[in-house]
Amino acid sequence: MQKIKKGDTVEIIAGKDKGQQGKVTAVDLKNHKVTVEGLNMVTKHSKPSQANPNGGIATMESALDISNVMLVVKGKTTRVGFRTEGDKKVRVAKATGEVID
Repeated sequence: MQKIKKGDTVEIIAGKDKGQQGKVTAVDLKNHKVTVEGLNMVTKHSKPSQANPNGGIATMESALDISNVMLVVKGKTTRVGFRTEGDKKVRVAKATGEVID
């Protein structure tokens, strides 16, 4: 089970966008990376091609290391723990102790 999932609201705790919040759009568990909507923007230069005859410079979201984001629950950043309820494993907010999903 993973601590950060697609659709979660997270706050960036390190890097150029430190302190900003956004929604997770993609999670790459193999490389421990997350992509956050509208944050960690980079410029990408593209050569002219048939699909894009002029080429140009595009801005796009880049992946962040999962250790540089923290889950936000009810407006407060929190670490994530796990607990078994019955036969199900659920995520728990360490700050409040409440179940996340």
